[in-house]
Amino acid sequence: MTYRYNPESEVPAEYWLSLDESERIRMAEDYHRRARIKLPNRRIHAVFHAIAETQIAMGDETEPEATLTRLHSEGLGRQDAIHAIGDVLAEHMYDLQKGQMAGDPNEAYSKSLRHLTASKWLKKWNPANPST
Repeated sequence: MTYRYNPESEVPAEYWLSLDESERIRMAEDYHRRARIKLPNRRIHAVFHAIAETQIAMGDETEPEATLTRLHSEGLGRQDAIHAIGDVLAEHMYDLQKGQMAGDPNEAYSKSLRHLTASKWLKKWNPANPST
């Protein structure tokens, strides 16, 4: 199967999950390169895309699939929803690394995703525009 990753399109779950993690990351990097999106660190950005997409492809086993659907229904495009999920993941990983998390880390991550809304994420990344 010839597949070019595009975060605005649904990813074929079975195909995505059949790939090695390094291939998933390479595909996300390739997308951002093709789209000429300038990033401070394309590799790290692609890693978070790959993780979010993998969790979404796992379906009901993880909270990200429901979060993607909900954020999309709240008006976020698919790529922005992936970024919002990745943002929660990055914060979660930072807290884990710093030892700032008690209890089950997976439940804490799921809870953070359940509380994520499109308006909260947009406000965080566009604080100059209070209407978002």
